Amino acid sequence: MRTGLDRLLTDAELRKPLIGRRVALLAHPASVTHNLVHSLDALAACPDIRLTAAFGPQHGMKGDLQDNMMETPDETDPVHGIPVFSLYGEVRRPTGQSMHTFDVMLVDLQDVGCRIYTFVTTLLYVLEAAASHGKSVWVLDRPNPAGRPVEGTLLRPGFESFVGAGPMPMRHGMTLGEMGQWFIEHFGLDVDYRVIAMEGYDPDGAPGHGWPLLERAWINPSPNAPNISMARAYAGTVMLEGTTLSEGRGTTRPLELFGAPDISARAVIERMQALAPQWLRGCVLREMWFQPTFHKHAGQLCSGVQIHVEGPHYDHQAFRPWRLQALGFKAIRQLWPDYELWRDFPYEYAFERLPIDTINASTILRDWVDDAAAEPGDLDAVALPDEAAWQDERARYLLY
Repeated sequence: MRTGLDRLLTDAELRKPLIGRRVALLAHPASVTHNLVHSLDALAACPDIRLTAAFGPQHGMKGDLQDNMMETPDETDPVHGIPVFSLYGEVRRPTGQSMHTFDVMLVDLQDVGCRIYTFVTTLLYVLEAAASHGKSVWVLDRPNPAGRPVEGTLLRPGFESFVGAGPMPMRHGMTLGEMGQWFIEHFGLDVDYRVIAMEGYDPDGAPGHGWPLLERAWINPSPNAPNISMARAYAGTVMLEGTTLSEGRGTTRPLELFGAPDISARAVIERMQALAPQWLRGCVLREMWFQPTFHKHAGQLCSGVQIHVEGPHYDHQAFRPWRLQALGFKAIRQLWPDYELWRDFPYEYAFERLPIDTINASTILRDWVDDAAAEPGDLDAVALPDEAAWQDERARYLLY
C-alpha cells in the first residue's frame, strides 16, 4: 500500500504541475513516508518542489498539545526557515496573509474517520479559503483506519461547529481525499482540487479493516490517538468528552474505555447486555480499574469498562461504537437516574449549547438517553434512515 505522499515523492509525472509554483504543506506528526521521514523534510528535499510555508491543524505540527481549546502559536520552522501557520490558535481558518504565501497547498493529514475529529473541518476551511483566493488544494490521501462502516445520526441544521462541518454521520467511512470532493460539491465551491490517491488500499480488507496492518507504522495523529483500537472505538468514545465520565485521558488507553469513581462497571455492563445485546456485537466489554494521572478524576480510582476491538474479539462489520457508547450512557441513567452525566463547558468554541449536543450535532442522543421511556429501537428509528441516506450520498465520491 502506498499513500498519496509516497506516490508524489516517487512519481515525477505527478509532481510536474508543481514545478515553478510555491507549495505549502498542511501536516502533523503522522504525516510521514513509508520509512517514517516527515513529509515536511521529504518534500523539502525534493528538487521539483519549492516549499514556502507550512500549516498545522489542532494539536499543532508537533502534535504536542493535549486537549480541547489548547491553542498553538505561529512559528518559523527551525530547519527549513519557512513560516508555520497555526490553524488552531488565534484563527481556525487560513488568513489572507497566510494564503498569499503559496500557490498550491498539499494536505497530508492522517484522519481517524470520525466527523468530530477536527482535521475534517480544517480541510473544509482550507477549501473555502482556497476558493476565495484562487489557490489549488491537493490532498495526499491516507487510510481511514475505521474503514467503510457508517454510523450515527446526521448533523442537524444549526449545529454546525468546528466538530461538525456538514450533514454527515459520526462515523462517515471516507478518506480525506474523498471527503474533500464531497465538500466541494455539497457547498458549491469553485476550487482547483486534486487527490493523489493511494495505491493498493483495501478499506475493508482483513486484518486491518481500513488500516494496512504490518505495512505501515502507527503514529499518533493526535496525542490521545495511540493505536488502531482507539480509532475503531472513537466514533463512540469521543462522546465521553461531553460527559463527567473519564474517557481514559491520563491513562495508557485513552478513548478505549470509560468509567468514574462512583459507578459500578460490572453493573453497567450487565445493564447494557440486558438492554440491547445486538448493539454490543463485534467486541468484548471488560470490567477494569484505572486511575487517571491527569484530566477528569485525576488521582482517583475509577471503575471502568474497556472496549476490546483487537484480534479475535473484533468483527469489523458488526461493531457499532456509537450505539455501544450511547447504550453505556443509557445504562448509567437507568441505574442511577440522578447521575450528573452531562458536562457544561465551552467545547470547541461552541458556547451556546451542551458539549454532548455539539459532539452529536443535535439533541437526539441526549434526549434519548434522558427519556426514561425511550428504548433502543427509538434511537434506531432515527439513526438507520440517516445512515442509509449517507451511504447513498457518499457512494459516488468513493475512490477505493
